[in-house]
Amino acid sequence: MNILEIKNLRKSFDTDTEVIRNISLEVQEGKVVGIIGPSGSGKSTLLRCATMLETIDSGEIIYMGEHAVKTDPDGKVIYAPASQLKKIQGIFGLVFQNFNLFPHYSVIKNITDPLITVQKKSKDEAFEIARKLLDKMGLSDKEAAYPCQLSGGQQQRVSIARALALNPKILFFDEPTSALDPELTGEILNVIRNLAAEHMTMVIVTHEMSFARDVADHIIFMDDGVIVEQGSPEEVINNPKNERTIAFLSRFER
Repeated sequence: MNILEIKNLRKSFDTDTEVIRNISLEVQEGKVVGIIGPSGSGKSTLLRCATMLETIDSGEIIYMGEHAVKTDPDGKVIYAPASQLKKIQGIFGLVFQNFNLFPHYSVIKNITDPLITVQKKSKDEAFEIARKLLDKMGLSDKEAAYPCQLSGGQQQRVSIARALALNPKILFFDEPTSALDPELTGEILNVIRNLAAEHMTMVIVTHEMSFARDVADHIIFMDDGVIVEQGSPEEVINNPKNERTIAFLSRFER
């Protein structure tokens, strides 16, 4: 079953710059898709379109068979009604580069607040969910701390816990280690590896090539707003065919 389907997606930020150019992809349940490519290739914009943080110019975005957005025969982009879109938005979670935690909320309030305000869970249930996830992230002793009291790696683990608390069917990661010092990167990659082992459906934009090769079922290499090459990690990272992919990967240890 496909959790996500994107068809013929296009996105421009002005009349001269088309950032996403006719991209189509599928993400199957339980699979991990890694998206790699140079800065400015459209990777983060693709995620922002998929999660409705950016509007699209044309194409389709479908979650579990339901259209979040489609384009009619006249070229008009039509988003789902608000009630349906809210339901669809509950299918996915997004972990940002820079954590996006509320600085004036404690760790546990950062996690429980959306459970209580968005999903209307009781305070007791929300705290039970949050504490289980904090334990899973190795942060049980940090529930009363504030983001400024945590390392970057700890803040990112809280943001992952917050996303998981809403029980999404698919989780998007936008360069989850890019804001971290190198010594903190490993702890976040290990968390994601553990989620992959639990068959969490994920789409991960990353510049960590060895990690992408090890954790992803399918790799997409993007450049200049298009998918240049895609396939298994063995095909794309270990044995790339396209010259642009080869040139890009030559800068990394694989």
